[in-house]
Amino acid sequence: MHYTLVIYIGLLFVILLLVMLAQRLRISYPIVLVLGGLVLSFIPGLPAISINPELIFLIFLPPLLYEAAWYTSWKELWKWRRVVSSFAFLIVLLTSCVIAWVSSSIIPGFTLALGFLLGGIISPPDAVSATTVLKGLDVPKRLISIVEGESLLNDASSLIVFRFALATVITGSFTFQAAAASFFIVIIMGILTGLAIALVFYAIHRWLPTTPSIDTVLTFIAPYVMYITAEQFHFSGVLAVVCGGLFLSGKSHDMLSHRSRMQSVNVWAAVGFVLNGVIFMLIGLELPVIVEQLGDTSLSDAIKYSLIITLVVIVSRLLCTLGASLFTRVISNVITTADSNPGWRMPLLFGWAGMRGVVSLAAALSIPLYINGTQPFPQRNLILFITFVVILVTLVFQGLTLPLMVRWLKPHAEDSPLSELEQDTLIRKKLAKTALELLSERYSDEVDTNELLIQMKNGLESKQVFLEHFTSDPDVHQSISRYRNIFQEVLAAQRDLLKRMNRKAEFDEEIIRKHFSMLDMEEEKLENHLH
Repeated sequence: MHYTLVIYIGLLFVILLLVMLAQRLRISYPIVLVLGGLVLSFIPGLPAISINPELIFLIFLPPLLYEAAWYTSWKELWKWRRVVSSFAFLIVLLTSCVIAWVSSSIIPGFTLALGFLLGGIISPPDAVSATTVLKGLDVPKRLISIVEGESLLNDASSLIVFRFALATVITGSFTFQAAAASFFIVIIMGILTGLAIALVFYAIHRWLPTTPSIDTVLTFIAPYVMYITAEQFHFSGVLAVVCGGLFLSGKSHDMLSHRSRMQSVNVWAAVGFVLNGVIFMLIGLELPVIVEQLGDTSLSDAIKYSLIITLVVIVSRLLCTLGASLFTRVISNVITTADSNPGWRMPLLFGWAGMRGVVSLAAALSIPLYINGTQPFPQRNLILFITFVVILVTLVFQGLTLPLMVRWLKPHAEDSPLSELEQDTLIRKKLAKTALELLSERYSDEVDTNELLIQMKNGLESKQVFLEHFTSDPDVHQSISRYRNIFQEVLAAQRDLLKRMNRKAEFDEEIIRKHFSMLDMEEEKLENHLH
């Protein structure tokens, strides 16, 4: 036990080093982690690191899905609902059918049920893989919103396909009518289960005497309760977590205090980072183990099958995105669409951003070793190998070439008539105006006598005057840069003062720490100031 703990601590340290290397090389960190795990797996004497297949979904999926749902914009999701829902459901089913037909045609002994099982595993693109690349590039915000929305919902549809295909392989029977009815029951009841549990947690957060620490822990308990409850009744645990997370995220300002929100955000950022890091590292670490367990299938044949299916996955998605663009142009003559003419550049880039990752790995590893405890699961190791190759090729090849695609295609789209700077300035002006109106209407007498309120009013008036003339300044960006540099120098001097004061006996360290935290908050505001 002690040795195992040391191994996993060492693994986390390696993950941190590789992420820092990725930042230095300006490469998406999932790519570096996968390649790093692959290199580590060939080190002699390093013990094999694996996770119980029955626990892979339970450990990783609920918190990762919940975090993704929490930070998903309801407004953007609704705006692009048609393209998101079509790719999350229809395109996943279509891709699964294509993969099932191709794999059963080219692989000896590979049944159609096994093909659908493989299709359910590798059909959903991974949000983390794509967005970590896209967010560092000059792409329209709508592209990131669509990719995030698609990957949030397609996990549910792909895992439902996976579940039905797995049941078909195990039982040897499949009835379309029963499967179609069960498909909708699984979806609808999964959504309702997630919302029902979310309401319970909303009530706990809203009306019980919680603290920031309790609120943070509750946010970690919620996704597991949603997932386990839904799966216990054979509903979609993924949709339960996603819908429950979306609901609670929309109510976060009603049920959580500002301290609870700040603490939860920081804790979740660290936990989500670790979980994603471990899962991407496992992709590389597990590949040599899968190669050793291929059994009767030769490595050359396995690689051939894997590359063909990978090509099918990539081409199918590109055809679907371009076809969806053409369909949108036609259907926009009948109904109102968010973008009546998507063109070909954005859809092509959207198609190229379909890297596979966490969910595909989790699904593949969750395939049982045996059927009914005795009979080995057919073609399990070949399915695992194909899945790993698809993830490796799409993640590394498409991930590394995605920046080149962006520079080549140069996609441009107006997400808003106002620039980000104009939107930010307008919001700040309206916030200052609202505050001044409230002070003058309700507290006009106190504003003239309370020194602190006088300072607040003067500060708001100064900010309003500054913002009125801000956007007309031709050197606005240079002014922002200079302001930040000077402010950071001021904060550094204040921190040095606090360090010196902390060495003196008359100052309580708790008070010093509080002021350090206040300076951290000031720096955080600085980072977001007119950014």
